[in-house]
This record gives sequence, C-alpha cells and structure tokens, in this order.
Amino acid sequence: MSEAPDRPDRSEQPDRLPMEWIAGSLKRERARVGLSLSELAKRAGIAKSTLSQLEAGGGNPSVETLWALGVALGVPFSALVEPPVSGVQVIRAGEGPTVASERADFAATLLSSCPPGARRDIYHLRTEPGAPRESEPHIPGTVEHLVVCSGQVKAGPRGETVELNPGDYLTYRGDVPHSYEALLPGTTFVLVMQHV
Repeated sequence: MSEAPDRPDRSEQPDRLPMEWIAGSLKRERARVGLSLSELAKRAGIAKSTLSQLEAGGGNPSVETLWALGVALGVPFSALVEPPVSGVQVIRAGEGPTVASERADFAATLLSSCPPGARRDIYHLRTEPGAPRESEPHIPGTVEHLVVCSGQVKAGPRGETVELNPGDYLTYRGDVPHSYEALLPGTTFVLVMQHV
C-alpha cells in the first residue's frame, strides 16, 4: 500500500493575505456601486458581520468569499487583492498576496491583473550565461512581466536590474532600455509583454 504524499500543514503557513489592500478595495468598490453593507453581503451570500470585519481589515477571507464579493460588485477577483504598484515591482517566490481555498489544498497568488483594453504577448525564453540581451524600448505603454522557471536571471530597466531566482516575479516598464542576463546555465523564464 502506497503512502499518501506529505501535505503542508496549513496551520504552519504564514498569513500573507494583504488585509489592508482588501479592506480598502472592498470599501472603494462598494462605494462605487452604491451598495450598503447589508445589500452587498446579501448579494454575495455572506454574513453582514463578515463583510464588516473584512472592511475593517480583519478576518481571513477564503478565495470563495472574495470571489463571491467580486461577482456581487461586478469586478474581477484581482481588483480586491492587487496591491498598489510602483514603476518596478518584484514578487519573490513564496511572496505576494495569497489567498487559500476553503475547499481544497489550493492557494492563489496574484501576480498581475490585466487592465481593461490591454493586449499581451507571452513568451517562454531560454538563455545561457554570457553577454546580456540588451533590449531597446518597445512601443510606448509597454509593460513586461517576468517569472523565472529555472536558473537565475538578472533583468529589468537599465540601472534598475534585479537578480531573480526560480519562482520570482518582476514587472517593469518595457518602453525604456532594459536587459536580461543569465547568471546560471539552463536559465528559463516566462515573459509577458503587455501593450496598452
């Protein structure tokens, strides 16, 4: 008889839920659509006290709760959990706004939501140590998103490059000079080019 694979003890996982972002997003979106606490709670199928607690920055909502609230507000899930970002954003492996499911051993970490009207190209790239790949600016408004799969890469805008390991995420303006440099053999990464 085979043994069941070890599962991480959920009680030992750190609470990385960005409650202050969620609270602010819920208040902002509820005010935008003009719903009372009671009406939003009713539409989402959750207790008014739960919604009140979330808007106060407390609680630990599940994916299902946030999804129901997003549907009731008419916004994507990402609109409730995405943090405000600066020009260059790095999310290290194991970091980022993460929400667990109540129904499965599943957790979602939002890296980036797609803004309205955006177009995206997705690439899987392989690179080896040597000369860095210098890239000239792309069309105005281009933003690049990079997730390292294997190896190690140094990437980003000129003067702001960051060393990244497997699982790390980086976003930056692609309409300025930027580069990619493999620091280890067998480096691969996924690159999403967003054109607005």
